[in-house]
Amino acid sequence: MATEVKVPTLGESVTEATVGEWLKQPGEAVAADEPIASLETDKVAVEVPSPVAGIIGEFTVELGDTVEVGSVIARIEEGDGAAAKSSPAPAPAPAAAKGDAGKADTASEEEIANLPDEKSGDGSVTMSPAVRRAVLEHGVDPTTVKGTGKDGRLTKEDVLNAAKAKGSSSPAPTPAPSPSPAPAPSAKGERRVERVKMTRMRQTIAKRLKGAQEEAALLTTFNDCDMTAVIEAREAYKDVFAKKHGIKLGFMSFFAKAACLALKDVPAVNAQIDGDEIVYHDFVDISVAVSAPNGLVVPVVRSVDQMSFAEVELAIADYGKRARDGELTMEDMKGGTFTISNGGVFGSLMSTPIINPPQSAVLGLHRIEDRPVAVNGEVVVRPMMYLALSYDHRIIDGREAVTALKIMKEAIEDPMRMLIDL
Repeated sequence: MATEVKVPTLGESVTEATVGEWLKQPGEAVAADEPIASLETDKVAVEVPSPVAGIIGEFTVELGDTVEVGSVIARIEEGDGAAAKSSPAPAPAPAAAKGDAGKADTASEEEIANLPDEKSGDGSVTMSPAVRRAVLEHGVDPTTVKGTGKDGRLTKEDVLNAAKAKGSSSPAPTPAPSPSPAPAPSAKGERRVERVKMTRMRQTIAKRLKGAQEEAALLTTFNDCDMTAVIEAREAYKDVFAKKHGIKLGFMSFFAKAACLALKDVPAVNAQIDGDEIVYHDFVDISVAVSAPNGLVVPVVRSVDQMSFAEVELAIADYGKRARDGELTMEDMKGGTFTISNGGVFGSLMSTPIINPPQSAVLGLHRIEDRPVAVNGEVVVRPMMYLALSYDHRIIDGREAVTALKIMKEAIEDPMRMLIDL
């Protein structure tokens, strides 16, 4: 008798998701509570575990389908999986021979489907469709590549990195002399177009950001900040800090604590509009923008105003790791009264960040670069960073926004202010 696999509860107010990846295939053995599928919700990826041990019978939905909570996506047949395990998985398709000019660059769907899915003793490796295609196109043996994804699964980046390493370590082949003319090279300037369906997360990001532009009266105020004091503090205490707390002392904790000072002094920047009311918060929950495989996510560090520098750094590092591994939950993303986005890690010099509704403000950080500035009547070179505070002008006046950003700037330029609450 087959057991149905249903879409689990995805989180508060989340009723549907998209089938993003099958982690098992029909005919394969599965243990109880072992993930068989990955669903993409508006914010995070959710794995669907098997309710029982047995054999994957059939999928009732297709990859990319939208499914609702409680709907059936697969069936598990009774059995211990002996039959499935006894049959070796099909060997990976051989890589294209070097110098084979006639080989097509794009793998066929049949070749991709024939690649193994389940990691087992015979050397086969769990791969998503995108990873399978990359394996075939680049001629990489997946059993020789260490996966960095969740549970050691291969990612497309792993395959591309392996292909680059393979290319750099292999000497260029010497062409054999031949009286016949060489095959004509491909036409220069060849142009290709690829259509890829937006993930549910990317669709939600697009919808929310566009909605923020249409709903809020967005405005951005700028300032620049001398990072000398923070850099010197990090340099002086980084070793002791890391030894005591087991985490590096970064810039984000300084800006998070500086933001707490500003939000306490200017409550409107930490507030939000709810209908015809303004909701003020006496706590600071900061949404920290981090990069995930499927897009930018903003997990919430709660009660930052009550945390130490080490606690802030540990929380952010944990969220960053879980975002890369696809382990963030809906609860991690819920709430938040203010957002900090650090585009400087990607090299951004200046930007106008968009608020994260229903929040009313977001602080944008940028890269640090040496610039000449006037100090006490003299031109000196200092490590400077542009700060940008985007805000909803419906609730925050220009004076309040400028004041809040100025408080953050002063706290960074004189970190002692954060210690004595100035």
